[in-house]
Amino acid sequence: MKTLYIECKMGVAGDMLGAALLDLLDEQEEVLAELNEIGIKGVEFKLTDTEKCGIKSKHLRVLINGQEEIPEYIASDERLDDHEHHEHEHNHIHRTLYDIEDIIEAMTVSKDIKSDVREIYELLAEAESQAHGVPVDRIHFHEVGNLDAIADITASCYLIHKLEPEKIIVSPINVGGGMVKTAHGVLPVPAPATATLLKGIPSYESEYVRSELCTPTGAALIKYFADEFKPQPLMAVEKIGYGAGNKDFAQANVVRAVLGETTDEIENVIELACNIDDMTAEEIGFATEMLFEAGALEVYTIAADMKKNRPGTLLYCVCKLDKRDLIVQTIFKHTTTLGIRENICNRYVLSREIQKIDTPYGEVRKKVSSGYNVSRFKLEYDDIAGIAKRTGKSILDLKKELEEC
Repeated sequence: MKTLYIECKMGVAGDMLGAALLDLLDEQEEVLAELNEIGIKGVEFKLTDTEKCGIKSKHLRVLINGQEEIPEYIASDERLDDHEHHEHEHNHIHRTLYDIEDIIEAMTVSKDIKSDVREIYELLAEAESQAHGVPVDRIHFHEVGNLDAIADITASCYLIHKLEPEKIIVSPINVGGGMVKTAHGVLPVPAPATATLLKGIPSYESEYVRSELCTPTGAALIKYFADEFKPQPLMAVEKIGYGAGNKDFAQANVVRAVLGETTDEIENVIELACNIDDMTAEEIGFATEMLFEAGALEVYTIAADMKKNRPGTLLYCVCKLDKRDLIVQTIFKHTTTLGIRENICNRYVLSREIQKIDTPYGEVRKKVSSGYNVSRFKLEYDDIAGIAKRTGKSILDLKKELEEC
């Protein structure tokens, strides 16, 4: 399986990710020319060679009307009251989601790439909304609404479509440390919106670097595209790309992108089971929901006879090894069981991806699974159900009609 592995040992930012992805391609100048034709007014991409701790890397620069904007940083050991907000050489424009939608629609890229950029900005808007307590429709983007951020996000989307990986795996993310200066003021690293985007994603604070390493744009791109978060899997590496950041540290400030082939997957999982004979169906249903929220892969129940001839329930929960402690705590918290059994076993899985297809009723998601010489697909139920409600057609008839699309 064609797999893209993104290593974020020094965090991730939109420009670094774009440079690493472009470094994987053979015809870099031709692709750079394509990026410069995507239609963001006043934007020009430039690809330069650089070195970080002796590693030859690429730096993808974005020029706005011929000038490059370098973000401001603040080190944790600097006096915060010595820093006053001031304007950059060119003024920031605080764009809304609707302003960015206009820029996206004007781009000369495919519908799929526009959709990706749009959905990434929706993730950013939701994160800003949660972090600052402002409704999504009233969000005004500051740094992430600048043209260079829009360009970085679009370039990364464009390059991922160019590479066409079947699966994207991302390492745990180093967020850095210290403080960062933003339009909202001086904030702890990771900034609130970044921290919100990283919910559910393995991340850690740097022991040595006191600077922002994971930006909101980098976090949003990773959250949107990643299929899985874990160390590099067993893979036959074909190409390696390095994307450099602006700052220099004792450790090479790069994002490493690795493209290669992985085999059909086998993973270790834990099966946790317990007996319950004194809970209602509603209570067991709620416990099941909580287990899924805690990260369970599968939760199911089986009717069984318990002690004293009582009808009861066997509760089974399957999870990954790193979720075991949390799942055990969740079972004890939300059920009345006094003991849990554990089995460690292999789990054989097909690779999965979601594709989008155009239909007479609009865009519909299609789940595609493959591996072990098997390939199958299934139309997203929620999308089909929505069409059925709008049109009055049955789900069965719609499936037959749309499976040919």
